Amino acid sequence: MSHEIRADYSRSWLFPPYLDDWIAADHPARFLREFVDGLDLAALGFHRRESEEGRPNFAADLLLKVWLFGYVNGLRSLRKLERACRENVGLLWLTGLNEPDHNTLWRFWRDNRSALRTVFTLVVRTAVKANLVGVVLHAVDGTKILAQGSKERVRTREQIEESLARLDAAVDEVMEQIEAAGAEEPQSEGYRLPPEWRQRMVRREQLRELAAECVINHRQTIHDLEPHARFMKTRREGTALAYNAQSVSDADSGLMVAADVIVEGNDNHVLVPMIDQVKDNVGQPAEETVADAGYYSGEQLQQAEQRGYGVLVNEGRDGAAQNAPGTEYDATRFRYDAARDCCVCPQDQDLRFEGIKSMGVAKGGEQLRRYRCTHFKECPVRWQCSHDPKGRTVSIGRFHGPATRQRDKRNATDKQLLLRKRKVIAEPPYGLIKEIMEFRRFTVAGLEKVRVQWSLICTAFNLRKLYPHWRAGRLRFA
Repeated sequence: MSHEIRADYSRSWLFPPYLDDWIAADHPARFLREFVDGLDLAALGFHRRESEEGRPNFAADLLLKVWLFGYVNGLRSLRKLERACRENVGLLWLTGLNEPDHNTLWRFWRDNRSALRTVFTLVVRTAVKANLVGVVLHAVDGTKILAQGSKERVRTREQIEESLARLDAAVDEVMEQIEAAGAEEPQSEGYRLPPEWRQRMVRREQLRELAAECVINHRQTIHDLEPHARFMKTRREGTALAYNAQSVSDADSGLMVAADVIVEGNDNHVLVPMIDQVKDNVGQPAEETVADAGYYSGEQLQQAEQRGYGVLVNEGRDGAAQNAPGTEYDATRFRYDAARDCCVCPQDQDLRFEGIKSMGVAKGGEQLRRYRCTHFKECPVRWQCSHDPKGRTVSIGRFHGPATRQRDKRNATDKQLLLRKRKVIAEPPYGLIKEIMEFRRFTVAGLEKVRVQWSLICTAFNLRKLYPHWRAGRLRFA
């Protein structure tokens, strides 16, 4: 005869259960506690209240443990974290049965934004000390994360200027009435104005800042409350208000060794800055850092050479097409001879310097040296090379050298193998973050706050990767 196990609600204990017995020796809460207890939070700049008045405050290490536990386990809502501190056994043990509320957790976030970003760096350096991070091959990549703001609050430049003009007229009218009545200037005693008019004056300043942002950055649209967010192409939502999250991943460990957020939709200016961050975090850059075509930039290649960074960057469709049938006379097949200041074509004929060609402002205003073929009438492949009746021309920019050396390097067989590994290094972290950790939209507004949240997400990702090493005894925190 079988017996069913049911809860006995009438049972009681002479002594309450020992909470430590409910947390296994390899529980993630113990891992997080050991990590945070090994940090010097004061040296990192975490805020600490000095006043002895009022109720005792929660310690910074306790609140940091709550935030890290929440992000590692997908609890990013303040209310959910508050409730978990009362109900989650891991958090009950981690907080010592203390229950910080959502306001306390929010104030900790508000007061320690810069310090929270340094935690990511410390996790990376901890992994480096444990010899878990390789410096042979890294991959840099970016992904679009939706902004907190919605499309409904996006305003065009014309709409902002119209709203600003209406507010200016209304405020000027009130100012004239005040002056006519002999009242003092509202700047000296703003409380004399009705609350709705004070709000309008504040709103006018906000609109002025938005209008200035549009002018300075040549923007035609801007979010009313989140001006740093931009419209970007995403895979799921199409064109949406988003930020461009960046990271560098290590091929050996799968850890993120650098992380940042930018507001531009393209990546062609962040290759070297991301490797700079790797150097700061790890101590040295990888022997090779691979990237997709979005990071291709002659200027970035030149800076990488100057810093001694090994980079491999796909050149995109244009570079891939140079080996296609019928492209024997692509511009990349022409060799530049700096000593003679000429270009040499595949037929071994010289193209002489013709003059300087200035690019438009939209293309950076770069000046290109232009070379023209003078042997085209006798050339047996004239019409294969060019249909220009005046002869073939080739333009050489100031980054021609780094681009050519990168092309030659990329064509090597062993480097091609490294480029093929890029996807399996750089993209899995984003898959885990978006699918497993369910992070697809920032829950804070503003570039500074977004960068803090992204660093916490990347910190949580790295902690999840390091946890098996800690459980196996290969990682200990000093």
